[in-house]
Amino acid sequence: MQNGLDPVRHRAGRTATLVSVATNLLLTLLQIIVGVFAHSQALIADAIHTLSDLLADGVVLAANAQSRKAPDDDHQYGHLRFETAASMVLGVLLMSVGAGMLWKAFGFLQDPSSLQPVHPAALVVALMALAGKEALFRYMLRVGQRIRSTMLVANAWHARSDAASSLVVALGIIANLAGFTLADPLAALVVGLMIFRMGWKFFSTSFGDLMDRAVDTDTENRIRGHLLSTPGVLGIHDLKTRKLGDMIWVEVDIEMDGSLSIAEGHEIAVRARARVMENEPVLEVMTHFDPVDPNDPRFHH
Repeated sequence: MQNGLDPVRHRAGRTATLVSVATNLLLTLLQIIVGVFAHSQALIADAIHTLSDLLADGVVLAANAQSRKAPDDDHQYGHLRFETAASMVLGVLLMSVGAGMLWKAFGFLQDPSSLQPVHPAALVVALMALAGKEALFRYMLRVGQRIRSTMLVANAWHARSDAASSLVVALGIIANLAGFTLADPLAALVVGLMIFRMGWKFFSTSFGDLMDRAVDTDTENRIRGHLLSTPGVLGIHDLKTRKLGDMIWVEVDIEMDGSLSIAEGHEIAVRARARVMENEPVLEVMTHFDPVDPNDPRFHH
């Protein structure tokens, strides 16, 4: 993968997101209708969570289209960071939804007399939602990892958080049906906490990427290995990385034999750059040629 504009990657991401939209739309309608009918605050809370997934999918679709735009005069590095910004929006969305659900759940816990018995139909729908969301998570995660889309992976984990919340909701409804009246609003409270926590995780990660955070140590070590394994590269220093959406921007000083011609040094740098970009999701490798003495003991192993 040599750039962020791969049409195959785009189509796979769009298809996975549309599958998510269809699944979440169906589950939202089912949960809201049955939640109101069955007097289950937890099921209604889960429906709101699912609705947030639909809004998130809309953000993902918009970001997927925007990030593919080619560089222009105002954005000479392209628009890949639109994906990072979209992931941040997802985080804010989740935190807002979670906070709202916590507020409502606390209200019911403070006034239990306003609660009504939960109908068993709520349990059936909660179990259906649990199965559907878990299947959606596994599908989206597999696609996201295959096309190396952090945004799609983030949305997959959003679906997993929704599946986990459906599990909590199902347990709360079971407890409610068994006689523990407060179990339903307590389940709604737990769902709110889960959503808020996941939102904070997405927000903090995306914020770090926008602040030019370097890649993780394992990825940096792999990049270093690709460079050092290139014939003619005697050493490297000042290796710097930063994220541009799902892609990585690399800057590095390459140490080569000082007696090489400019053309020979350039060719080695081109090969080093190509080796990195063929093996990692790197958008560009900016290199600088530092001439060194190949007889220096530190270049002999």
